[in-house]
Amino acid sequence: MTSENKPGKPSWRESLKVYLQPASLRMLALGFSAGLPLLLVLGTLSFRLREAGIDRSTIGHLSWVGLAYGFKWAWAPLVDRVPLPGLTRWLGRRRSWLLLAQCGVAVGLVGMALVDPRISLTAVVWCALAVAFASATQDIALDAYRIESAPTEQQPALAATYQTGYRLAMIWSGAGVLWLAARAQGATEGYDNAAWQVAYVVMAASMVAGMLTVLLSPEPVPLPLPRARSAEEWIRSALIEPFADFFRRYKWQALLILALIAVYRISDVVMGIMANPFYVDMGYTKDEVAAVTKIYGVIMTLVGAFVGGSLSLRFGVMRILMLGAILSACSNLLFAWLAGYGHSVPALIVVISMDNLSSGIASAAFVGYLSSLTNISYSATQYALFSSLMLMLPKFVAGFSGDYVNAFGYGTFFTSTALLGLPVLVLVALAMRTQRAPRAAA
Repeated sequence: MTSENKPGKPSWRESLKVYLQPASLRMLALGFSAGLPLLLVLGTLSFRLREAGIDRSTIGHLSWVGLAYGFKWAWAPLVDRVPLPGLTRWLGRRRSWLLLAQCGVAVGLVGMALVDPRISLTAVVWCALAVAFASATQDIALDAYRIESAPTEQQPALAATYQTGYRLAMIWSGAGVLWLAARAQGATEGYDNAAWQVAYVVMAASMVAGMLTVLLSPEPVPLPLPRARSAEEWIRSALIEPFADFFRRYKWQALLILALIAVYRISDVVMGIMANPFYVDMGYTKDEVAAVTKIYGVIMTLVGAFVGGSLSLRFGVMRILMLGAILSACSNLLFAWLAGYGHSVPALIVVISMDNLSSGIASAAFVGYLSSLTNISYSATQYALFSSLMLMLPKFVAGFSGDYVNAFGYGTFFTSTALLGLPVLVLVALAMRTQRAPRAAA
């Protein structure tokens, strides 16, 4: 009897059919809604600002807008526990927060569309902050919705469809917005704010896909929440207990885990802030950047995620965490090579292939690692803590990336971001040696 036909184990056909179930298809659309805002307040925005003549140092400092994602743990307990007047009674706890956050993203994107950064950069920043805050809130509610809407054995399928929708949104908000701006601009030379307005308004309208999905989706069965008898008891159960639970389960090892989470993606994040200004300064056109980095690059990331997930199943998550850390650091050296090589689309394709493939491998292993640390009783708050911590230090350091490039040049900058990955290798090695698996109670 083959292994796939053993009693209790689904066949390959049954395993693949899970991707066609309503829950998986919902996560595809909701993943699209979650992935859409990210580049519009970070990577794509940096391309727009550089084309508008904003200096690299300012662009680097403005990347601190992304710190909103790093502090979402601060209001995650509110999303986890607090009902919204009217909306929660109509949609339920998870869907009400999702719809509110999606509306906030759409309104913020319209604001970014209507403001010219050459005239009022401050207004652009405030609108971007509003989008980032609403987007981070959407992530909190969506992670909880995903974890609570299906049993454990279906979570990999939901995560896969979520990631697919997320990456499709990144193609649309990366390549799509550049393509729209280029078509709206026509033969006009230089920066054309009207073209960017068209592109950002279309992005805001694209949030309708997520809104409709929320309205048409069922609310997951709510976990019973004991009624707090006092404000002190509510604060303890909603704010303190999710974090205390993590430290109780992992004890001293919790500090090592948190340190690893804090620096694992530092090479990629710090390098990524200057990637789009680098393309502009190297003379790449919108169409070249859209085709190579935003479409082909995202496809390579998806391939890397598939490879990373498959390798994690075969060799274990920790070993692939180490592989991903090594590849991510080394791929940054290719950007240093490209800085000296000069404008070349074939060379850019080679660099993007290696960089995005390694990023996908690292991301797949890292998401699996974070998910394994979460107690379902505190799904929104604990996952928000881990995913926030992943971004706080890298985003802060990335804010100085423009200053570094101005002082030392792109080649030295990319080499330095590769060296930032060395402490990560040490922490992964320590985690592999001390790993144990305290499991959260169901």
